[in-house]
Amino acid sequence: MRLKILIALALMFTATLAAAQTPQPVAKKSTWVQPKTPWGDPDIQGMWPSGAMTGVPFERPQSFGERSVLTDAEFAIREKAVEAQRTGSFALGAWGEPGKAQRQASLLVEPSNGRLPAMTAEGIRRSKYLHSSWQNIWFDNPSDFDTWDRCITLGLLPSMLPKQYSNGIQIHQAPGYVVIRNEILHEMRIIPLDERPHAGRKITSYLGDSRGRWEGNTLVVETTNFNGRSAATNPGTTGSPRENNVPTSPEMKIVERFTRVDRDTLQYEAAVTDHVVFTAPYKVSFPLRFEPDYEMFEYSCHDGNYALPNLITGSQADLKKLLESLDRDQ
Repeated sequence: MRLKILIALALMFTATLAAAQTPQPVAKKSTWVQPKTPWGDPDIQGMWPSGAMTGVPFERPQSFGERSVLTDAEFAIREKAVEAQRTGSFALGAWGEPGKAQRQASLLVEPSNGRLPAMTAEGIRRSKYLHSSWQNIWFDNPSDFDTWDRCITLGLLPSMLPKQYSNGIQIHQAPGYVVIRNEILHEMRIIPLDERPHAGRKITSYLGDSRGRWEGNTLVVETTNFNGRSAATNPGTTGSPRENNVPTSPEMKIVERFTRVDRDTLQYEAAVTDHVVFTAPYKVSFPLRFEPDYEMFEYSCHDGNYALPNLITGSQADLKKLLESLDRDQ
């Protein structure tokens, strides 16, 4: 009996030793290395359009709770919805960019439910005066339209968010500077990296005053000095009234992070703090894909833009009919 036990132990030791000497599969390591510019900064230059993400809603549907990724069944529904847009008349026909089906539940990732925080009393008050052509209101003058309607600006953050069309984002670099160019409205931000302070508080603009720095391979851009005259989200892109009249204030601060995680992926993140409008900060995050062959087209916003005069004259005609009917009833 003792001999059998010794033999069994010897066999077990031999098997263990053989297993230890057998080469085990090694996890593949990425061979991609962050490229550098000739002056030593991480190289993130190129075309990074956001059009692939247009099918992802800004806010997460409430039914998803705190799930940030779609289930297989939910993804199948989104695939059908994106395909229906592609074959239908999405956003002015050929101009539309329905994107690709993504598993990301929403562009908003914080708060954890993927929903905008509640607005303050002042935010609610300001929202009542933020009008746009996407609203069913009377139009009397140009101030009844948002800054996108008037071909002025989308403002920040909306200029970096996926839209119905013209989603090109191009990044240029030079020693001490990064330039971000948007296809829609052809806006540019020239961002210094030399640790200079922000402009004085009295100097404000639609896109604010941006200052950048490198944290390892991540470009961090802090923007302040907003004028508070643009919307916080893209009007009309979701059809949600909640997202169509969200204001901003001059106190808004946005911190963006651009991290190139591989050759073809630039992870974009933006944390927004505006204590005048919102009761808490919020954050968006989504990948931008490298498309070197992407071509930016001229964005002739004013050419043939009859929407504003037509909506105003239409409203005036409707008001005239209403007044005439009231006179007849008296």
